[in-house]
Amino acid sequence: MSGGDARLNRYSAIVECVFFGATYAGYRAGVDTLSFEREDLVRAASELGVQLPKNLGDVVYSIRYRAPMPQSILATQPEGREWIIEGAGRGLYRFALVPINRIVPNRELVTIKIPDATPEIIGVYALSDEQALLAKLRYNRLIDTFLGITTYSLQNHLRTSVKGIGQIEIDEVYVGVDRHGAHYVLPVQAKGGNDQLGSVQAKQDLACCAEKFPALICRPIAAQFMDDERIAIFELTLEGDQVKVVDECHYQLVSGDQISADELARYRARR
Repeated sequence: MSGGDARLNRYSAIVECVFFGATYAGYRAGVDTLSFEREDLVRAASELGVQLPKNLGDVVYSIRYRAPMPQSILATQPEGREWIIEGAGRGLYRFALVPINRIVPNRELVTIKIPDATPEIIGVYALSDEQALLAKLRYNRLIDTFLGITTYSLQNHLRTSVKGIGQIEIDEVYVGVDRHGAHYVLPVQAKGGNDQLGSVQAKQDLACCAEKFPALICRPIAAQFMDDERIAIFELTLEGDQVKVVDECHYQLVSGDQISADELARYRARR
């Protein structure tokens, strides 16, 4: 078993213990929210005799984006609904039973080729898929291309607290301006490898921008590597309790000589 698999199995055991344990969240048939505290993760790990990571938040993050809920928790889900883990305040979380909400690329969309402006040295030294993706978005101004506004990276890996949610992290925050002078804030979540784009993170990003940037227009962005190094970019919004896709485009970064005259003609025709 690989180290990564062992870690995820350990995290799953901790989450399962908290979900079902009578002294923790304490699942009962018919409930749709179960609250627990950060310290419950510590107590559950001690009860199970397993080692916790130095960053306790990695347990929750991994179950949200990298691995499914334990099978025993999935078995309690009614059809069409799923358990997620939400922040509920500083050091507080809750399991919430919500309608299934997936943000996945539409494989039927055309791919748009863009001349690759990423410095080669970035590809050599990027330490993760997420870092590489954020760099490609930035150096190729893909957010500008996607939204049709001028944007600037304000801060990456912004860690802050939001009232009623607790501590969150936004992969990168952009600000932008359009031709009419309106200002925007663009929280970006980026996922590579097997990580999933999450509705939980989109909700957190919206809440953060409403609190920290109330005068700006918030347009949440999600980006993900697809196969063949293609990049899917989504604009998201919140309708009720559901995260919805406003727009989606797929881009492929290539050398200039890989964009044919026929492709350029097709791009002109779609304007």
